[in-house]
Amino acid sequence: MRELNVAVVQMEPELTKMEPNIGKMADMIAKIATEQPVDIIVFPELSVTGYEGGTRFAQMAQRVPGAVTNILGQHATEFGVYVLIGMAVKEKVESVLYNSAVLIGPDGGVAGEYRKVHLQAEERLVFRPGYRIVPVETEVGVIGLMLGWDLTFPEISRNLVLDGAEVLLLPAAWPAQEADMWRTLLVARAYENDVFIVAANRIGEEPSYTFAGQSAVLAPSGEVLAALEEPEEGYIVVRLDLDEVRRRREQTQIILARQPGSYRAIVKKY
Repeated sequence: MRELNVAVVQMEPELTKMEPNIGKMADMIAKIATEQPVDIIVFPELSVTGYEGGTRFAQMAQRVPGAVTNILGQHATEFGVYVLIGMAVKEKVESVLYNSAVLIGPDGGVAGEYRKVHLQAEERLVFRPGYRIVPVETEVGVIGLMLGWDLTFPEISRNLVLDGAEVLLLPAAWPAQEADMWRTLLVARAYENDVFIVAANRIGEEPSYTFAGQSAVLAPSGEVLAALEEPEEGYIVVRLDLDEVRRRREQTQIILARQPGSYRAIVKKY
């Protein structure tokens, strides 16, 4: 049996308060990793900065690798874990910013980065959309990275699964008024792809949003294995049997029964 111990952190980042946010994340890494075995710790979307940074993201965005990944990489190394964080990333050209999920490995280095493809209206004013949807091969399994609103688009999770992802990690800043849709889409994406989903959604309020929380881990059947139901800071740890992905796919035949030749309209621009 190939086991993977995943931790989902539900937290309230302070808007623009990067140092306290990073400190809180470092404390959570230490707390979780000293209490039980864990392989991957997942934090919410833009957990380093908060969500509604607007033009301030130009000052808050960091290079990867850089200061933020180096600091949290020290903690990843100390406890021998992978850490997935949400942060604003800048390219060599200072004005090019991305809403990114950065996977830090237990060696302290950057194991993978995903730049959010599907940006909502206010995000498009600040960030450029990413375009690469590629799983990360790690020593603990093949990991797919998504962010927030990506959950609404079935193409991205299916793309990751067809490229070998066994687990989808989803940092999010999903609003409370759409909490029912959050739960529905998590179940749908897990069930239709026969894949584990590990979803870390933030809580708290910012000028335009109240965030839903309800972070969860789902099985390939769509079953919710564990969830944080209350809008409170905390975490859950779940042990996943990655062999269940193969067994489930053999049973349901969902992936095998696809008919790509009939789906040409999917890749056309609307």
